[in-house]
Amino acid sequence: MAFLTKAANRGSIATGYEIENSLKLEADNSEYMDRVITSQGNQKTWTYSGWVKRTEISFAGDGFGHTFFFGGAYGSESCLLRFNTGTTAATLDTLQIDIGFGGTLYRSHTSQRFRDTSAWYHIVLAVDTTQSTATDRFKLYVNGELVTSYYSRNNPAQNFDTGNNKAQSATYLNNVGSYKSAGTVYGKFCGYIAEVYNIDGSALAPTDFGEFDDDSGIWKPKAYEGTYGTNGWYLDFVDAANLGDDSSGNSNNFTLNNITSADQATDTPTNNFAIGNANVYFSNPTFNTFNPLTEGATKLTKGANGWETLSSTIAVTSGKWYMEMQNISVPESAMMSVFPADIEFLFQGGQVNNYAGKVSGDGGISYHSYDGNIFYNASNSSYGTAWRNETNTMAIALDMDNGKVYFARANTWQNSGDPTSGATGTGAINLIEPSKPHMMGYAVYANNTSGAVNFGGYTPSSISSAETDENGYGTFEYAPPSGYYALCSKNLAEFG
Repeated sequence: MAFLTKAANRGSIATGYEIENSLKLEADNSEYMDRVITSQGNQKTWTYSGWVKRTEISFAGDGFGHTFFFGGAYGSESCLLRFNTGTTAATLDTLQIDIGFGGTLYRSHTSQRFRDTSAWYHIVLAVDTTQSTATDRFKLYVNGELVTSYYSRNNPAQNFDTGNNKAQSATYLNNVGSYKSAGTVYGKFCGYIAEVYNIDGSALAPTDFGEFDDDSGIWKPKAYEGTYGTNGWYLDFVDAANLGDDSSGNSNNFTLNNITSADQATDTPTNNFAIGNANVYFSNPTFNTFNPLTEGATKLTKGANGWETLSSTIAVTSGKWYMEMQNISVPESAMMSVFPADIEFLFQGGQVNNYAGKVSGDGGISYHSYDGNIFYNASNSSYGTAWRNETNTMAIALDMDNGKVYFARANTWQNSGDPTSGATGTGAINLIEPSKPHMMGYAVYANNTSGAVNFGGYTPSSISSAETDENGYGTFEYAPPSGYYALCSKNLAEFG
């Protein structure tokens, strides 16, 4: 699984600097923030820095890309950073860098594609058009490393005045999570963002915002200690009641569009939580017209009849883990599931009309909503209470140390189960292939049905009690059983 590599930051290392919150953005809800640039700043020299975690990839439904930064005038060429989602295969999922103003645009695309939805990426764009060397006029860094390979690179002219930090009228904006053209919002972002900076008047290095860990070599955040300039701002998303608050001291606050306190998340670069894995559906670089994952990759919606499974981005080999799930459109047929990370049907792409346990030998186990049965090895047997057509909070307790799994309905563990019973496994279902890394997930069948999972970092489901695990991580409806933990990188570092 991608999560097990070290190609990007997954928040699994100890750091003295903690990022408490991120902001979940969903294009389907038209969630973004903007501010009018009211004071003239430096158009030639500036820096963007931010952490992003994608939740949708290779999706041409929004051909205007997933934009996380915009600076300039709507209706005119300006500056932006986005993941490309258009109809040109060569640039799909690359980073697009626009540096423009007025009728002039310098557009570049990286060669590298960014499809890892288990990871946080730190992206720094340092612009200084006063430089005599063309390739020094903008520098792009990803996870502390200078990007040198481009599908296409167009350097701005020397002393070019960009659209960012320009103050002229109410049409000159900074946007986070979108851009505007002729007053219309385009390119809305899908994912999580954290620690977002605009530095006016300085072209900075990534080491002003992060550093490589001495032991692991992983890039990690650190506190920024520099100045901000006139139009500089810093979004930390700590205040749920004011998520657009500028924490730089400049009071360059943002206006929220369709964003509420419910969009604050605890999934961050210093504690990375599992979400639904978009690569399950987009394992091949094809142009898809339907993406079943929304709401920070925690909501699964069906677009046609046929089983479709949401899989966690994190697979575990040891430890004890907890997650919750809730039907949204109350489907009659849904499954809560655990399965080996190498289960074949997950990586076929598209709707495969399958669920864990349907095929003999797939190693998966599922608890069926319609009849309350357990499905495994192409058979099923009586297990617990049916949960079709209801919105009770369901739960999984996965005990990888003892090779067992438990399922709960409304905080009642089925089959008289006791997740704390350890090796005796009172009421447990034994894993079929306990030596393999396992993931947890949720599957639905019928068209226009949906459900939401909660691994602890974010969920669109209503949470009334806000319970955490014993380490204080996650936000759940019910307290996890003693010894079970949210599936996040800090817990993985201790138990996984």
